[in-house]
Amino acid sequence: MDEYREAVALAAGHIRRRIPIPPKAAIILGSGLGGFAESMAERVTIPTRDIPRYPPLSVSGHQGNLVAGRVGNIPVLAFQGRIHFYETRSLEEVLFPIRLAADLGVQILIVTNAAGAINLEFEPGNLMTIADQINLTGIASPERSDVRRPIRSMYDAGLQEILQNVAIRERVPLKRGVYGGVRGPSYETAAEIGFLRRLGVDAVGMSTVLETETAAQRGIRVLGISCITNMSTGLGGKKLDHREVTEVADRVKGAFVHVLTQFLQTANIR
Repeated sequence: MDEYREAVALAAGHIRRRIPIPPKAAIILGSGLGGFAESMAERVTIPTRDIPRYPPLSVSGHQGNLVAGRVGNIPVLAFQGRIHFYETRSLEEVLFPIRLAADLGVQILIVTNAAGAINLEFEPGNLMTIADQINLTGIASPERSDVRRPIRSMYDAGLQEILQNVAIRERVPLKRGVYGGVRGPSYETAAEIGFLRRLGVDAVGMSTVLETETAAQRGIRVLGISCITNMSTGLGGKKLDHREVTEVADRVKGAFVHVLTQFLQTANIR
């Protein structure tokens, strides 16, 4: 573990030398959502391949950059892409960006993802605030196993309220629901989707839950947003593929960027 901490510290030092102001907020941009980073002012783009010890990314729609910039007066670090557990089977690699953000002093983490709808009131193109999560990966963040550091909720209620108010003001429809995180990489069967619905899952994906556990235990306030890109197996009447995920995410990127920008300008991060 000491070697791992040294790797995170080495990566953090590399980033500090490249950016003028330490970030106060970080955002992990899921499949097809990386375009938000291009909307920031005073951007500094750092390819992850140039960051010492940073794990490689391999999934289509994940660009593999860290982009530092400003949204209003807030210094933000955007992760264009994430490491999924199914890519590496390494929990340390999946959680590397979160521990890096914590090392850099980030106060707020926004986790975003592309997700399949299970709630029949949802449809592709919707945005969903993550109210809570069910970790269905069969593994947990090491931080969560520390009973000396209990937390009330993975997702910050105050940040959810700010986002909801922004969505109402800007007239952007915003759903609210429970996110179920699975290992992947295959899509779920219709029977599995029925099971998840009975568990209370509104949308399902292959990321986020482990990242959120780690950030929350580190004392970082977390806001989660899912972009609903498809109806889950057995609900939409057609075969699922990753291309549909990125196509729908591209279609709603304007609303996504606008809501996130307004949220960061309203959240009063100090």
